[in-house]
Amino acid sequence: MSVAELKERHAAATEKVNNLRERLKQRRQQLLDTNVVEYARSQGKNPVTFGPTDLVCCRTLQGHTGKVYSLDWTPERNRIVSASQDGRLIVWNALTSQKTHAIRLPCAWVMTCAFSPTGQSVACGGLDSMCSIFNLNSPADRDGNLPVSRTLGGHRGYVSCCQYVPDEDIHIITSSGDQTCVLWDITTGLRTSVFGGEFQSGHTADVLSVSINGSSSKLFVSGSCDATARLWDTRVASRAVRTFHGHEGDVNTVKFFPDGNTFGTGSDDGTCRLFDIRTGHQLQVYYQQHRDNEVPQVTSIAFSISGRLLFAGYKNGDCYVWDTLLARVVLNLGSLQNSHEGLISCLGLSADGSALCTGSYDTNLKIWAFGGHRMVM
Repeated sequence: MSVAELKERHAAATEKVNNLRERLKQRRQQLLDTNVVEYARSQGKNPVTFGPTDLVCCRTLQGHTGKVYSLDWTPERNRIVSASQDGRLIVWNALTSQKTHAIRLPCAWVMTCAFSPTGQSVACGGLDSMCSIFNLNSPADRDGNLPVSRTLGGHRGYVSCCQYVPDEDIHIITSSGDQTCVLWDITTGLRTSVFGGEFQSGHTADVLSVSINGSSSKLFVSGSCDATARLWDTRVASRAVRTFHGHEGDVNTVKFFPDGNTFGTGSDDGTCRLFDIRTGHQLQVYYQQHRDNEVPQVTSIAFSISGRLLFAGYKNGDCYVWDTLLARVVLNLGSLQNSHEGLISCLGLSADGSALCTGSYDTNLKIWAFGGHRMVM
């Protein structure tokens, strides 16, 4: 078969795949007879309202000298780890604002960090294509630096995100610019499973974020520059369980909803979306119209402990608090007087849902606490 014939067959196959994809999209639209907002209104749900003291900035964590890229809370809620362009991980006591550890990294180009479930170790990854593990109980070296206790190497692209498997300190999942996610055994330093890559059901561009299901730790979802999110089962690494379409730009962040049956996404297309892992359907789009047709990219999302609120950080410095049922913005943290001076690059909620932490390119982290009549929502 000649090269010309192969090209012709490839073009025909591509056209057929695109036609099938469009037919599937149309069929999904036909099956979507309602969305979250329409159902909530039919049930008479009242909108969430916020007063000036319901969510306030109670602490500013200062110590980094570069842009803050990532943060994570410990399960016991009083400690935070942050990663910055200054090439350091800092572990903070969220109650006192004190630093308990300042870890100089082997590679300054860090992109992500995570606390282990027990809070005994932290992990980070970045442009060195490695995931480095630090045991916080290890003695410092003669220069006062905490040594790397384990290096997980195997990705062929930058490590964009890492998350420990809940209730375990021995397994961690990473996502990478090599279009794959990997489940690691930290004890041995070896890859347990690889998700994507040579498999046709995998992502076709850089994977930017992962989120593990809190109700079933065998399931996790990933977001990618191919504008899709994919659901994976660690017991079946050969193919994605389901692929979720809808975004028109890079999916920068994914986060499971508290019930484990749905998850949220944030994208360069300026929208956050809610998907159902059981049906594969898109349940709701969260989008705020801006002046001059500006489309601020979503950098990070988190849900409140009940799921009623969705926190979303944007590259224009906004941080919206969405009412997930009625798709309304109830508060913009970026417009408050004591908010960040740069874009909000990362955010996360404490395990008990009582506080939100945001990280920014202004080098600071801020802790926002619920007050007034809504201590936890």
